[in-house]
Amino acid sequence: MFHEKEMTSLDRGGDGRFETGKNGVVKIYTTKDRKVDFICYGNGQVYGYVKSKMGYPALYPLHPVTIEKPLRAVLMDLDGTSVRSEHFWIWIVERTTARLLDNAKFAFEEADLPFVAGHSVSEHLKYCIDKYCPDKTVEEARRYYFEITHREMEAILKGGGRAAAFVPTEGVKDFLLALKGRGIKIGLVTSGLYEKAWPEVVAAFRQLKMGDPLEFYDAIITAGHAIRKGEAGTLGELEPKPHPWLYAETARVGLGIEFDARSRVVGIEDSGAGVVSIRLAGFATIGLGGGNIEGSGTLPLCSHYCRTFEEMLPLLV
Repeated sequence: MFHEKEMTSLDRGGDGRFETGKNGVVKIYTTKDRKVDFICYGNGQVYGYVKSKMGYPALYPLHPVTIEKPLRAVLMDLDGTSVRSEHFWIWIVERTTARLLDNAKFAFEEADLPFVAGHSVSEHLKYCIDKYCPDKTVEEARRYYFEITHREMEAILKGGGRAAAFVPTEGVKDFLLALKGRGIKIGLVTSGLYEKAWPEVVAAFRQLKMGDPLEFYDAIITAGHAIRKGEAGTLGELEPKPHPWLYAETARVGLGIEFDARSRVVGIEDSGAGVVSIRLAGFATIGLGGGNIEGSGTLPLCSHYCRTFEEMLPLLV
């Protein structure tokens, strides 16, 4: 499954909890971005250890996967897969960091980009604080982040806002309609909080002239609502991708597909964090080019890797 050219072999992993050659561990691999370690045992079992900058790592079994047709469902990521929007959300994190630094001219370095996309808001902001402003707190950063996000999302829902913030991925409309036409259920899955994700979905469907996304998708799962002073939040910051729960909930709760039928469910992702999330949820993954799958070292976790939706469709129908 794992190849040392694509993942890094370790002597110790899981924040030092596991060691090669001890307690049945025969190999330990980590992704290139060091976000997830895979602990391999001599009996063939593999566990994914998801690290956390917020102090809450977790360990999950990595199940073997297959694709059986006819498929019952396709689970699709939002940012970078259904809609090209990563540049916009990176810009939001960049502007938040600029506010923390009180420096309007602040800009990310190329080396920052893998760490400010694909994970939770708090993970992104913690990275920025650790590197650029260690005297600040995640709570302060989140306050600025949501002030900026709320302003931008309000403008976009009214038909204005940042130009080309959300652009539907080429070929996605024909792809979605082809799945629908064959009776395959479609779940939309995002690590984005609701106030981020919903305007994005609405803007994309508006451009595609596809009507109401709530009527089109069979299930939509976001990372919930942000916790703020004086408001009730929902679970969403400590268990998003690469944890399995968003994809697992979409399939099991949103679409009513039991775990034993997981071979008839396929997930589509463009990010390394998303690929890990799908696999830890127990589903086969098809990677879509344009994201950081190759760069993150998660390509070995994909059953297939395609550059376009047109190339992908024959694998599913």
